[in-house]
Amino acid sequence: MLDKMMLWMMGPSMDAAMKNMLTSKYSENPFLMTTIAGKLTPRAIMEAGMRAQSGQELKRPIGSPVVLSPWEEILLNPRQLFHLPTASKSEISTKTVIGPNAKKPLKLDMPIMLTGMSYGGSLSLEMKVAIAKGTTIAGTSTNTGETGLTTEERDSAKLLIGQYNRAMRMKEEDLHHLDAIEIQLGQGAWGGAAEIETKSEKIGDHLRETWDLNEDEGSTIMSRFPNVQSSDDIVKLINRIKNSHDVPVGVKIAGSDFIEYDLEVISKTDVDFITIDGSEGGTAGSPPTLEDDIGLPTLHTLVRTCHWLEEKGLKNKYQIIVSGGMTTPGHFLKALAIGADAVYIGSIALMATLQSQMTKALPEYPPPQLALYDGKLKDDFDVEKGATHLANFLLSCSEEMKSAVQVIGKKSTNELNHEDLVTLNKELAEFIGIRYGASHRK
Repeated sequence: MLDKMMLWMMGPSMDAAMKNMLTSKYSENPFLMTTIAGKLTPRAIMEAGMRAQSGQELKRPIGSPVVLSPWEEILLNPRQLFHLPTASKSEISTKTVIGPNAKKPLKLDMPIMLTGMSYGGSLSLEMKVAIAKGTTIAGTSTNTGETGLTTEERDSAKLLIGQYNRAMRMKEEDLHHLDAIEIQLGQGAWGGAAEIETKSEKIGDHLRETWDLNEDEGSTIMSRFPNVQSSDDIVKLINRIKNSHDVPVGVKIAGSDFIEYDLEVISKTDVDFITIDGSEGGTAGSPPTLEDDIGLPTLHTLVRTCHWLEEKGLKNKYQIIVSGGMTTPGHFLKALAIGADAVYIGSIALMATLQSQMTKALPEYPPPQLALYDGKLKDDFDVEKGATHLANFLLSCSEEMKSAVQVIGKKSTNELNHEDLVTLNKELAEFIGIRYGASHRK
């Protein structure tokens, strides 16, 4: 009855609006907004409005909607008769070791890791604790991001990677309490190494103590480390950190068309791993121009990194962790087959962590308001539920990856390689160096 009454009341208004759109000349017709949106895109119109309102640089959460990595054009290659599938799924291992030559290697139950999402610069302390607990249940690692070390995250995470960052928020003495160290030199969603300022009024008491700031003091992530004026200075910095710790030490850089030049600098160091972050990576809030228009997509960054290391005979010296926009077990498997040793995930993991709690935000607010440090709904986030759902997501991905490895006929995710991939895109086949499926084989 109520539905019928609403339709009856709305009928005349809808009739008048439809008549207006069908009879008015185009320049006066409200339907013009449809063609404007088709030409300019709704996103461009909304972002133009935000810029017109504030007159300031925009900060778009989660990352770019521009996804150029053609993961869906790559398929995994099953084996059935000439090479039998693996007999039992129980034979298949997803165990992964980062820094096998380090005195204290990082041992994971799966090649899926949580990427750097910082307390304060990105997420709330509650969300960081939930992620730490979820990764502990699943048997993998989490990452501090560009922040300092908190007791809460350290106590909740069995395996914690800490980022030595350009804001110097991670104290030197705290590096000794980590399971691996990642020297953060660039980030995909920020176009590389951009300056990022957090004003004093945005910093609470607990975060101020974590970052070791005075009252009314802000914090800035600089485009480079203090006293770094050249590539040689970067090499010295990296080797100093590496030589001072027993845990695996790596560097993180953003993907770009100059990736080989950056790798050349890294090749002068003794790090254990290289994290490459494609332009499709996420962030708590970066200017759209840096997200959409700068850098190299994740897939292309990974392929070129692997090729360069192989050409230089360095593939066995450095492990590769790839990050940026990967969302499914299929994406993860393809990245491993191309040459990555592990993958970092962020945005999709946040969505999994918020799985049962999004209704607390929608439709009034977007779900990230439950997770962000300055989120309006962060106090409504349930840590234990979030941890459970993140762990379930990671374990589900791991089990699905085992099923795929079984039909491929191998016994470990570590065994995946180029022969396990095929594409119908000839240019992509040549670029990656994988099988081209649109041709006969004898």
